[in-house]
Amino acid sequence: MTPSPKLRLNVLDQSPIRPGATARQALLETVELAQLADRLGYSRFWVSEHHNTNTLAGSAPEVLIAHLGSQTKRIRLGSGGVMLPHYSALKVAENFRLLESLFPGRIDLGMGRAPGGDRLTAHALNPSNTFSEQDFVEQLMDLQAYLRDDRVPETIHERVMAIPQAATVPELWLLSSSGQSGLFAAHLGMAFSFAQFINGNGGPQAVRTYRERFRPSAELAAPLANMAVFVLCAETEEKAHDLRAAMDLMLLRFGKGERGSFPTTEEVRSYRFTAEDQFHLAQNRGRVVSGTPEQVHQQLTQLAADYGVDEVAAVTITATFEDRLRSYELLAKVFELVTPEEELVKQVVEQV
Repeated sequence: MTPSPKLRLNVLDQSPIRPGATARQALLETVELAQLADRLGYSRFWVSEHHNTNTLAGSAPEVLIAHLGSQTKRIRLGSGGVMLPHYSALKVAENFRLLESLFPGRIDLGMGRAPGGDRLTAHALNPSNTFSEQDFVEQLMDLQAYLRDDRVPETIHERVMAIPQAATVPELWLLSSSGQSGLFAAHLGMAFSFAQFINGNGGPQAVRTYRERFRPSAELAAPLANMAVFVLCAETEEKAHDLRAAMDLMLLRFGKGERGSFPTTEEVRSYRFTAEDQFHLAQNRGRVVSGTPEQVHQQLTQLAADYGVDEVAAVTITATFEDRLRSYELLAKVFELVTPEEELVKQVVEQV
């Protein structure tokens, strides 16, 4: 696939609780960011699922999506993603059928099988969770059957349907940081998103393998893929360096099992990186894109070409909400995203 010269940009938001803020403030900031992304011309806005952490506020994407739908106008909304092994396939199908009924043509159901936290919490969410690949695949097949209203003889689908009935279904996406779920997505005819912000290696090959093995489904006739990466964009190289250094320190702490708030610029400047830290920084290098708008444009364009995709999701976490908003604003400007108002004018001109 040859990527489009003009990339579509998405947002993957984790509702980070910045230093000195509360979970409520983090969720309200997610709403404000979604409204901004809607105005700036971003294509999708996905929210994540995390548990047993005091640094991220998003634990129930289906609830947050419902609110975001009422606060935005045209941007696609989705989960990035629902951790399917925690739940029944029927309940997830009904949650997203309800969302699709409320906001038709705007809902993406992104799914993963990672715990979204630790194994103990995963067990508390679903004591029957075996963390089995086979169980996960069976859940995916059940989910498809519920969303298609399949009546499969001698199975539960012969007698149980997912409600509400709807004329359209959400787009189905499998999320992965290893590529294994890409094989499942290919086999079941679902879209595939690679989380480069979690794993900076192997993404392009995982997407190529997904395309090679893709089998068309009732929902998707051809392979559809994107990728997500940490993005930090600033007006100057100095500012971008500060944002990148804070992200580097956060990733280091996370890798050591430390769960604190996102580091401030002052914390980063006082921190002394060891030789071991430098080794881990090099390992994490591919997870983050940072720089001035022109530098970020070049890096993301190259990444998209490496993946062979025409849409990229930006994950941006900073110590201040202002820096987070500004990064997305600069990104939209340098990629010349078309705002809804500009698109409307274009349509009117074409009709004249």
